[in-house]
Amino acid sequence: MEHKEDKKRNKGGRPKKGATEKLKYRVAVKLATADYYRLLTRAHEAGVSPSEYMRECFRNGHVKERLSEEHTGYIRQLCGMANNLNQLAHKANAGGFSEARWDCKVAVARIHELLTKIGI
Repeated sequence: MEHKEDKKRNKGGRPKKGATEKLKYRVAVKLATADYYRLLTRAHEAGVSPSEYMRECFRNGHVKERLSEEHTGYIRQLCGMANNLNQLAHKANAGGFSEARWDCKVAVARIHELLTKIGI
């Protein structure tokens, strides 16, 4: 009879966590000094540990995605067009606005086309 009583007896302590509640994975993150102290400050202001702060950021935060290769190409083209516009502005200031008018309209149309492709 004593064995049956031992199995039912409460041993005390915290109940075991379920498999979904356990924190069993570790991720190492390298931070610059400024980022590390910013993390410590924000965690302190929130009243949680830095690890818990990062978990909450992961669950509820939003991270902007990096530019795709396609968008990088569009931005490179826009930079080239900006250079062309500067050259056209210089030409217009030197020789008169009527000569550079058509070239400016073409450049603006191309820039507008690229911006619509990017989605801006």
